[in-house]
Amino acid sequence: MELILKQDVENLGFKDDIVTVKNGYGRNFLIPQGHAVMATASAKKMLAETLKQRAFKEKSIIEAAQKTADALAQLEVKIASKVGTGDKLFGSVNNIDVADALQKAGHEVDKKYINVIGGNVKRLGKYNAVIRLHREVTVDLPFEVVAEKK
Repeated sequence: MELILKQDVENLGFKDDIVTVKNGYGRNFLIPQGHAVMATASAKKMLAETLKQRAFKEKSIIEAAQKTADALAQLEVKIASKVGTGDKLFGSVNNIDVADALQKAGHEVDKKYINVIGGNVKRLGKYNAVIRLHREVTVDLPFEVVAEKK
């Protein structure tokens, strides 16, 4: 079943992509949730026209995302966390904590676009996160988890 995505869907595609999925997934989940519409001939023509008009706007959006990526690459992010015995944390550090640290540094990034490599961080040390600012612009953000001062 061919569908046109109306918004980004994790592990499937981005908004306005034409994707092929199994019938049940499209009919029972994507279409009722409003994530996609059927890819009919008329819908494809409308999509092509929309993409043509958006191409110019997209260029400026990519340039802005690239500037943000360059600024984020220069940051040194340190996240303070409570520590137990040794270097083991109470709880964990995840994409929400990275988003909060970036917000304190003056960069607004939605937590759903941040992917901490290896999942939740449970020990002190240096780690990496991948931030997707645009479908074509991603940035690797190294960050360090340090002990909270008592």
